[in-house]
Amino acid sequence: MEYTLNCNGRLLHLGTPQVMGILNVTPDSFYADSRKQTEEDIALRVQQILQEGGSIIDVGGCSTRPDSEPVDEQEEAERLRFALNIIRKEAPDAIVSVDTFRPDVARMVVEEYGVDIINDVSEGADTKMFRMVARLGVPYILMSVQPTIQEMLLHFAREVDELRSYGQKDIILDPGFGFGKTLQQNYEVMNEVEQLRMMELPILIGISRKSMIHRLLGITPSEALNGTTVLNTLSLMKGADILRVHDVKEAVECVKIVAATKAQQTINRK
Repeated sequence: MEYTLNCNGRLLHLGTPQVMGILNVTPDSFYADSRKQTEEDIALRVQQILQEGGSIIDVGGCSTRPDSEPVDEQEEAERLRFALNIIRKEAPDAIVSVDTFRPDVARMVVEEYGVDIINDVSEGADTKMFRMVARLGVPYILMSVQPTIQEMLLHFAREVDELRSYGQKDIILDPGFGFGKTLQQNYEVMNEVEQLRMMELPILIGISRKSMIHRLLGITPSEALNGTTVLNTLSLMKGADILRVHDVKEAVECVKIVAATKAQQTINRK
């Protein structure tokens, strides 16, 4: 099934998987190279994401790395205002997603800056956030902290029904690699992630340089690009519609190679 997202009146087609580039305006994200806090660094990162073929810029103002202490809502909002002012000046037509679990922050970024997508990494269904995104009318990324595909499907079904009851239209599912899962469970979910297709909703995969890679291989996040590329490729073969990544160029190459492979498979079937 070919999905589209309505991003403030613009349709983003997912017939070809899209790449979402990460821009963290935090001092403590787990991958140091993703932290951008000066005006120049933010502007350069925006240019890099777009020039390398990313179609979505995902901005985070509050670190969600394991064992981190979230900043308060005011600090998160101030960081996002600073970044979004620069992004909108640098690339006014870019599709922008904001990574937040706070409904009032979601409202602020959509109403004040025209943010196109809310990427929610909260650890459970939040009725207040569900109502907020439905009112705002923007696509919503719903993440799961469930440790198995079976539990994930059950929770997603209930949460999607609740979102629909509030009038939410565009919903993207994120299996939440690295959230609420052991190392083994992360790979069990990856092995079965194509089962999420039965929900008939687009799927976002975010495994870029995460601990499921560097812990398994005994390396650091800065050394985890190769492992990320392997898992991004596997995710695309299993039906991912959006890749959320630090390394945009390499992810775009994965999309092109997998698309060429799938096209050849289609020809061979005929």
